[in-house]
Amino acid sequence: MANKRTVSLILDNEKIPFGVFEPPVKLVLDTTKIPDGKHELKINAISSSGIESVRIIPFEVRNGPEIAVVGLKDHEVIESNTAIIINAYGSETSESFIIRGSETPKAIPSWVWACIIVFVSFAMFYFITHWNMKTYKSFV
Repeated sequence: MANKRTVSLILDNEKIPFGVFEPPVKLVLDTTKIPDGKHELKINAISSSGIESVRIIPFEVRNGPEIAVVGLKDHEVIESNTAIIINAYGSETSESFIIRGSETPKAIPSWVWACIIVFVSFAMFYFITHWNMKTYKSFV
C-alpha cells in the first residue's frame, strides 16, 4: 500500500496550498514575502487511511519597523490637548548607533514608586525607634 500521508499548508484564505509535503515537515516560513498584519496558517493533514484533520494557527507578521506610541492608548477617550510621543524603530543594521530616538521613553511604573516609599518609610521608622545614645558605640 502506498503512503498517502500528506500535509498541506495554506496561507489565509487561498484556495491552492503553497506547499504539499509528506510528514514530518520541516520548513522555514519566509515572512518577507507576506505583507505585515494578521494572517492564518491552515494545516491540512491526511493520514494513510485517508482521514483528514485541520488545524488553523493565527499569527501576525511585522517585518517593518516597530511603532511605539506613548500618551494615547487604543480606544481611549481624550480631551483638550494631549501630548503624544511616536517612535518607529526596526532591526536595521548600520555602522553607527544613534542613542537619541532608539528607545521610547516610558514613566517609572507605580509599583516601583510604592516599593521605594515602603523601603524608605521602614528605614526611617527603624532609625527613629532604635537609635539612641546607649546603643551607639564608637570605634575610637
